Amino acid sequence: MSLFKAASTVSLLTLLSRITGLARDLLMATTFGANALTDAFNVAFRIPNLFRRLFAEGAFSQAFVPVLASTREQQGDAATQLLIDRVATVLVWVLLAFSALGVLGSPLLVWLLASGLQQEPHAFDAAVRMTRWMFPYIACMSLVALSAGILNTWRRYAVPAATPVLLNLCMIAAAAWLAPWLGTQGIAPIYAMAVGVMAGGVLQMGIQLPALHRLRLLPRLGWRPQALRTAWQDSGVRRILSLMAPALLGVGVAQISLMINTQIASWLQAGSVTWLFYADRLMEFPTALLGVALGVVLTPRLSAAKASGHTEDYSAMLDWGLRMVVLLALPCAVGLICFALPLASTLFHYGALHDEDAVQIARALMGYGMGLLGLVAIKVLAPGYYASQDMRTPVRIAVVVLVTTQLLNVAFVPLLGHAGLALSIGMGALLNAFWLLTGLVRRGAYRPAGGWWRYGLQIAAGLIALALFLTWAVQTQDWLALRATPWRRVALLAAMLAGSALVYFGVLLAARCDLRALLRRSRAW
Repeated sequence: MSLFKAASTVSLLTLLSRITGLARDLLMATTFGANALTDAFNVAFRIPNLFRRLFAEGAFSQAFVPVLASTREQQGDAATQLLIDRVATVLVWVLLAFSALGVLGSPLLVWLLASGLQQEPHAFDAAVRMTRWMFPYIACMSLVALSAGILNTWRRYAVPAATPVLLNLCMIAAAAWLAPWLGTQGIAPIYAMAVGVMAGGVLQMGIQLPALHRLRLLPRLGWRPQALRTAWQDSGVRRILSLMAPALLGVGVAQISLMINTQIASWLQAGSVTWLFYADRLMEFPTALLGVALGVVLTPRLSAAKASGHTEDYSAMLDWGLRMVVLLALPCAVGLICFALPLASTLFHYGALHDEDAVQIARALMGYGMGLLGLVAIKVLAPGYYASQDMRTPVRIAVVVLVTTQLLNVAFVPLLGHAGLALSIGMGALLNAFWLLTGLVRRGAYRPAGGWWRYGLQIAAGLIALALFLTWAVQTQDWLALRATPWRRVALLAAMLAGSALVYFGVLLAARCDLRALLRRSRAW
């Protein structure tokens, strides 16, 4: 399967998950609005998600996939199956202990993440209670990350990419049916969302098992202490753990930045956490459809190329990935900056969400848009280091970026409020991506192919035309007033987005940008 076809598969399934996620968020916005209790849920939901990104999709995946791909390439399937068994054994034991500690330590975790909720004691208590309900979600998602790493290494991308849909469907069901029932019982309806999260986590974990079974890669767990000791002493497990240490620090730096930003937002105007949450959800469309899809496909293939000594293929794959990022991420960034209010109002401006809420979500979205190129490019550049089992360089960069981001917060937040937090993250991501890129070039791992200057000018022409079109499109309608005719607003948004694609790609074709050549290159690996 070519890189483009594989990335398209992941991207399309990710699009389905994001569409259902958007439906989920729209239903939540309409049902619950933006208030202290929705802030409480978003804080409580962010805690297991923080640890999920820290351990499951973060440090663990970054360390596990390169070692797994290298073991398969160099030692064969039998050694690979043994590695899977032992990694799974250690992971399950650790998750059981960690989940118990998380449930017990929920008050401290909520306080560390959003102490400002104590201004509303009932909101703080609700956040603690929902954190306890949802904390075992991290265990489910860590096992999902293990399964996804295996399936992606065997180039089975569909199941891992589709599983997030289950979480969204469970949360939609919770908001639509369980929340109203809880309200009739005198219980705050927002608690239904915590139930939906846990149900979704269990389903996501369960759907991975048949896919692994078909490949005969289902892990065989060791439940006795002796099995744990044997697994712990395995050289492959030790290698993964040694790689996880710097990777954990690197991912931890990003999550510390998120924690600090959430902490700051909790002290700003009520609703700030929720505004940032909804803007983040919209920003995740391009980062997931482009960055995550490319990262998922490139990481095992870059690792295999490194393990087998195919340095030319390694560099060529990075070059292709970066060209795809520039081609697709930059127009998305222009859209988030120039078309933020129509996007925010069309998607969230219903029910309990007011005009001011839509405006504030749009402001945060513009901040994220400024750094979207960096946020997506990191997903392509960082695997270039992970494939070489170099975790330390991205960590050193991440530490400097964390400090820079917080210094930017000092400058931006007093002026822009919650939108300043989003802008700081975006600027930090651009710095991070630039640093990763220059590092790969300086060590000779990535050698840019010819034609970048011409390609850049062609993209710039398309972006200018796109920005002019979207600026005109914003001014043609009062997007907030269109709340009274929601389907007309949806139709107008769809028409404007379709027009944007025609303008952008039309200019590229007029400038003789050879997109077919870019697609043909992906078939080489």
